[in-house]
Amino acid sequence: MGSFSLMHWVIVLLVVMLLFGGGRISGLMGDVAKGIKSFKKGMADDSDDDVTPAKPATRLEGHRVPEQDAPTPSATEEKTKA
Repeated sequence: MGSFSLMHWVIVLLVVMLLFGGGRISGLMGDVAKGIKSFKKGMADDSDDDVTPAKPATRLEGHRVPEQDAPTPSATEEKTKA
């Protein structure tokens, strides 16, 4: 079973054209092109979202908070100290 010759491919192409018609094939190709364009647009939108910087953490576990950033004691803590 060897490869097909040029004449075989021409016959297959004619049969496909008879079954589906030229307009239907061109419509499918247009739909494929629209899908590719929307995929590329979606990928470009995703890459723009990744550029925004993340909000830095305000507190790290196991590290002392500087006095200026330390929260003020609440009313319940003041009552327990008094």
